[in-house]
Amino acid sequence: MSVRHPSTQLQDIVRLLESIDLFAGISRQDLTFLAQRVELHTYRAGEIIFNYGEVGSIMYVVASGAVNIYLPGEASRRISLKDISRGEYFGELALFDDRPRSASALATTDVEVLEITQATLLYYIDRHPHVAIALLQTLSNRLRATSMLLSQRATKDMELEYDSKLTWSDRIADKVAALNGSWLFILLLLGITLGWMAINSVTLYQTPLDPYPYVFFNLLLAILVALQGPLIVMSQNRQVLKDRTHAKIDYEINLKNEVNIETLLRELGEFRMETHERLSRLESPGTPNSDRLEH
Repeated sequence: MSVRHPSTQLQDIVRLLESIDLFAGISRQDLTFLAQRVELHTYRAGEIIFNYGEVGSIMYVVASGAVNIYLPGEASRRISLKDISRGEYFGELALFDDRPRSASALATTDVEVLEITQATLLYYIDRHPHVAIALLQTLSNRLRATSMLLSQRATKDMELEYDSKLTWSDRIADKVAALNGSWLFILLLLGITLGWMAINSVTLYQTPLDPYPYVFFNLLLAILVALQGPLIVMSQNRQVLKDRTHAKIDYEINLKNEVNIETLLRELGEFRMETHERLSRLESPGTPNSDRLEH
């Protein structure tokens, strides 16, 4: 089905499709053909785009705003899986296996999405077979990331792993930054300053190397300060990256634990229901097992 869009809006949709790796290498004419057949839909912040378990036949491309992909939990708890922003797509899995949605999608802000139906996508893939390869690569990457997350049974030593990738220059910068923030550096600098003043004192030498006001020593201190600044900033930038890595690992561990807990709770609930049904059948009158229990 072809959808009429204003010319300016159609050009915006084409530019958005051009920025997505899924449609890389596609001519602008073909993208315009696809853009004419997609629908632009708006969701308010907090609105559900689709629910876990629903049968879907539409994939979505985020034009603006943000979408959270999550697994529903008990007592209105959600297990966040991924945040989707402009230029990313989601919901494509249901277009190929005709099975219920494997997760829910929630608009975390006011969001505009391009809705591509199964018929439109399959027709487009038939004309451009390499799009199917791009889709398979995306699905494989997401499946591999999920498998790696759930298969890890031991927490990585992030400090050891991060330090093993540092170059010799990075290690020098870290050591200089650590030295600058210590009493050793203060005492060392004071000792060098007093020693320099004593050596170049008139009382020791008639022709000192750097007489008062110690111009050469001030030059050395200026060079030292000029070198310390970039080294300290380099070390701080690496510390920021290290903190981000810490936060990412913590998130992955928490996500894995939540998924495992939800799995255990679901299995316990199924076991409880099955046990209750078996006890109900045993206690119901007229069954051989109930007569055995009465005797």
